[in-house]
Amino acid sequence: MPEGKAFIFSAPSGSGKTTIVKHLLNTRSDLGFSISACTRDKRGREEENGKDYYFLTPEDFKRKIDEDAFVEWEEVYEGNFYGTLKSEIQRIWDSGKHVIFDVDVKGGLNLKNYFGDKALAVFVKVPSINTLSERLKDRGTESEQSLSRRLYKAKFEMSFENKFDVTLVNDNMEKSFEQAGKLVNDFITK
Repeated sequence: MPEGKAFIFSAPSGSGKTTIVKHLLNTRSDLGFSISACTRDKRGREEENGKDYYFLTPEDFKRKIDEDAFVEWEEVYEGNFYGTLKSEIQRIWDSGKHVIFDVDVKGGLNLKNYFGDKALAVFVKVPSINTLSERLKDRGTESEQSLSRRLYKAKFEMSFENKFDVTLVNDNMEKSFEQAGKLVNDFITK
């Protein structure tokens, strides 16, 4: 069974991890994106099953938990499950690529624990909580209540930074793209 390496990018919401991961995927042919499974509904017409997420019913998700089909999973909100299927990792490795993840902090730690030395866990953070607040406000998608909730969660998630292999401070996107590319190169060649 072919195996590659795993790159885990985790961060509080609004830190820029998704932008960094998309950049790496657009500029490197040796990386494959791990599509998560979830039980939430698709958001409008823009999300596709098998491209954005594997959309499962709660019953199917629970059955897969019982079958030990997940590398990691969690109930993010009551009745709303997210997880990484073992078959998804194998699909990417079978294609000759290394797998890259864009996950929350808890998921990132679970993945690092699962993959051990085969993974590089990168914690992406902004220079300050004020910067994060401004970025989330600039999105224009947050109510005052959801903004407050996200910032509270972000402060908690930042306390786990030292459990990751490396921290990438995202204060300049171009510089962050460069640093992320170097981290990936160095880990593949080590």
